[in-house]
Amino acid sequence: MGIVYVVWGSTYLGIRISIETLPPLLHGAMRFLSAALLLAAFLLVRKGLAAFRMTLRQFGGAALAGLLLLTGGNGMVAVAEQHLSSGLAALLVASVPLWLVVFRIVVRDRPAVMTLAGVLVGFVGVAALSLNGGGESGAAPGIVVILLASLSWSIGSFLSARIPMPPNVWTASAIEMLAGGAGLAVVSTSIGEHVDLAAVSGRSWAALTYLVLVGSLVGFTAYTWLLGNAPISLVSTYAYVNPIVAVLLGVLVVNEHVTAQIVVGGLIILVGVALVVSIERRAKSRALVPEEVAVS
Repeated sequence: MGIVYVVWGSTYLGIRISIETLPPLLHGAMRFLSAALLLAAFLLVRKGLAAFRMTLRQFGGAALAGLLLLTGGNGMVAVAEQHLSSGLAALLVASVPLWLVVFRIVVRDRPAVMTLAGVLVGFVGVAALSLNGGGESGAAPGIVVILLASLSWSIGSFLSARIPMPPNVWTASAIEMLAGGAGLAVVSTSIGEHVDLAAVSGRSWAALTYLVLVGSLVGFTAYTWLLGNAPISLVSTYAYVNPIVAVLLGVLVVNEHVTAQIVVGGLIILVGVALVVSIERRAKSRALVPEEVAVS
């Protein structure tokens, strides 16, 4: 849990430092394509070609998820962080669980009343952060982009559980990163992003390396292991711990300024997310039959 808390919370700072001298979309393409190749090579060595057995529909499902999660979601986070602090970005991305409940309502699922209350509380926090750019000068464009990023990530997360996916979760992740990275490369090229390697700082290269090896590989490995070895009630707490870690690291490492508006709005979002996560967890626990409990 410590790895998931710190590593995933630190990726916002890693992005902020990486894009100091690297174009935001190109940096994402480099990150995810590198991580995809490393993970695919690991799978090939450990399990051989059997790890990559899947149908065309399963491949397409993973690729679609990668485009929504990484090209749309993570790519727009990097673009947004050109205009706002990494801490504010993390707090706004924390609204993803709220969007997932909204999508459930759209498909005529009926969340509990308290879940809806949590969504309402959370979106009040999002509105509080969005007004006046969260108190940060020039942050308004970044807030619009980060909200679109959260929406794209939410759609990708929602669809991932409802479309065909490769049976091996590691393989699915490799395909998602490959598709997401390729999508970022295409968009980066189409808008004319380019990089002068001589102008890229060692600090940005170090941040990019951290995002590839630690953010994309170690963090994902730890999360996958937790899903099979820890109670989901514990694992789900990352949703409201990551933003706190991101804010603290932003202040400590790059001296980001935290306004009172960010503190209040962020706390409201986290209260709403915590309420949604806790209510949904209890509802799922009550829905399990004894045999399912034993298997899980």
